[in-house]
Amino acid sequence: MAPVYDVHCHILPNIDDGAKDLKIALEMARIAENDGITNLACTPHIYPGLYENTPAGIAAAVDLFRNELLQQGIDLELSYGADIQVVPELVANMRSGAFPCINQSRYFLFEPSHHVPLSNFDQFIFDSISAGFVPVITHPERLHWLDDDHYPTFLAAVQAGAWIQLTAGSVTGRFGRGPKYWSDKMLDDGIVHLLATDAHNTRSRAPLLAEGALAAAKIVGKEEAMRLVTLRPGAIWEDIDPRKVPAPPGFSQNGELMPQRKAGFFGRLLQKF
Repeated sequence: MAPVYDVHCHILPNIDDGAKDLKIALEMARIAENDGITNLACTPHIYPGLYENTPAGIAAAVDLFRNELLQQGIDLELSYGADIQVVPELVANMRSGAFPCINQSRYFLFEPSHHVPLSNFDQFIFDSISAGFVPVITHPERLHWLDDDHYPTFLAAVQAGAWIQLTAGSVTGRFGRGPKYWSDKMLDDGIVHLLATDAHNTRSRAPLLAEGALAAAKIVGKEEAMRLVTLRPGAIWEDIDPRKVPAPPGFSQNGELMPQRKAGFFGRLLQKF
């Protein structure tokens, strides 16, 4: 079976709002392994003024945690990146290496504010891509400001070359009706590149990926659902040129975003609220 990748996980102990201690981190690792995850990127928050993590500090924490996994017999291949809050210095810090990409690739986790829309969202996307990076927009379905008026912002970002990452728990309904609605819509429109757990603990936000892929398969089919957890996150891990990676089904063969598909979606429209 192909490797299964989780490229967004807050598993490192006592480094952000994820695992509080080593015991919880090891329990999370066991859950991930039992779920079928083989490759896991440790991605703590980088949020200047709140979580002042650095690539060197994250790498050191990963080395320590990797040794703990070996001692416990937990079979996970680890790497790292960061869940990077969008700040004015984003692109400059990406260029300088102050903000890390996933597994030293060109792909990085691009976390918009949960509560306030960015007035220059498209400029951040353009500048990131122009600098040679691929922004992976994290959990847009869970942003409080996402609505019908702002949805085109994400369509434009995807057309420009950004990738969309949904949280697996959103697809299963763990985060409520709103995130479930937007997850289903994005999958139905064929603009989702990958799923990740965005795990923070062992209970409410455990590192469970398989259930999300199963739920996604009901919308996009089994083959595409597997691409969401194997092929495309694997391309991130291996730093494959995004132009050489099969696009989500909402794209035409020449890479253009096709018109939004409506079939099969109206039934979920009533479940929005």
